[in-house]
Amino acid sequence: MDADVSFEAPCSAAELFVWVDDLSRYPRWLELVPRAEPTPAIDGDPGLAWTVDLRARLGPLARSKRLRMVRTDHQPPEGPGGTETGRGAARFERLEHDGREHPDWILQAEVEGRAGGGSRLTMRLHYGGDLFGPVAERLLADAVARSRPRLLALVSR
Repeated sequence: MDADVSFEAPCSAAELFVWVDDLSRYPRWLELVPRAEPTPAIDGDPGLAWTVDLRARLGPLARSKRLRMVRTDHQPPEGPGGTETGRGAARFERLEHDGREHPDWILQAEVEGRAGGGSRLTMRLHYGGDLFGPVAERLLADAVARSRPRLLALVSR
């Protein structure tokens, strides 16, 4: 299951990147993530780690999942102040250390500065399991789209 959502923001790529490169900030704007707390890195982790609660609702049904995510890529926006053509990316992947097999969870956040001001955020979510079955793709895309006003309010401050 894959979901991609993109939208424009009235700020530089660097200002937007601050809100997508650290999972601890996601509960302030992304309804899918009601909790994300830093957790100690474990040998073999490629980057910073978080314990993340995910919550999705489909009509009267709600599902929650706690997982451990690690930042596997971190590229702050390039360019002067992250403006104009600056680009940045942060990638988070599920990495458990309990010896069991787990479905993939991958979140890729990409920001790109726009000539003339503003920036664009593209969120790519990949889930390798069967939470909610075939409707999960639409559910995740809709949740990210609904969170857009909260993120835009934060970057506009």
